[in-house]
Amino acid sequence: MNTEITQSQVDFYQENGYIIIEDFLTQAELEEWRSAVTEAVAERKDQKIPGRAVKIGEDDGINADTEYQSKVFDQLINLWQTSEKVKRLMLNPKIGEMAARLAQVDGIRIWHDQALFKRPWGNPTSWHLDTPFWSFSDRRALSIWVALDDSTLENGCLFFIPGSQRSTGLENPGIGRNMDSIFSIYPQFHSAKTVAAPMKAGSCSFHNGLLIHGAHANMTPGPRRAMTCAFMPDGSTFNGISNVLPEEVLAHLKVGDLLNNDSVNPLIFKKFDLEGGDA
Repeated sequence: MNTEITQSQVDFYQENGYIIIEDFLTQAELEEWRSAVTEAVAERKDQKIPGRAVKIGEDDGINADTEYQSKVFDQLINLWQTSEKVKRLMLNPKIGEMAARLAQVDGIRIWHDQALFKRPWGNPTSWHLDTPFWSFSDRRALSIWVALDDSTLENGCLFFIPGSQRSTGLENPGIGRNMDSIFSIYPQFHSAKTVAAPMKAGSCSFHNGLLIHGAHANMTPGPRRAMTCAFMPDGSTFNGISNVLPEEVLAHLKVGDLLNNDSVNPLIFKKFDLEGGDA
């Protein structure tokens, strides 16, 4: 696994809001990820989120346009909570350290993982932001996106608007039918330069949760599979949005409380002070 992050990569990420890491996984590791995720998805029997009776394609209370969304991608959330194999992959402290270094934070918690499978002929993913969906509002939050298949211009690769994370906020029209809805909120990016991010299987990207991003339609008869994980800086606090938090956790939270429940949002990396304590 290629987990080294150089200072030049940190600088690029901080400037542009994303970074692509080629050959993140070896071929053997790629097969392990594919096998673990495929098995975990099958075990869920189309249940979208643990603890909720919501199937793929049904209204989950998170996405605004369920009918369109169901043809954008199949989304299964928090596989780490229902699969020991995926848990071993997601809770890897080396990945947490990569995220922490890019985000320039001392500690990283998992917010949620999600398998994102764009089916053959799947709809495009409209330009959107991630952080406004989540139960915390830290501008440094980020996600890893691991290509399990070659992600190409033809089958639905990611696109980014570099640097947009420095100007966006928590307003977000969500992932809907219109690719350009986000520009009604952020008109300064209507004519912005976009960057395509095709990746071969086993490569990955990281992107900031406030970076404007989207994905092509899948114009092929094969799937485009990715495994992703959203990361929350340690010390983040509850903003009142339920998102994927379980009801039993929400019942004991009030706005401003620390989101530090390790059974829900495990701490996977903490920078250690060599003098004898946490940094």
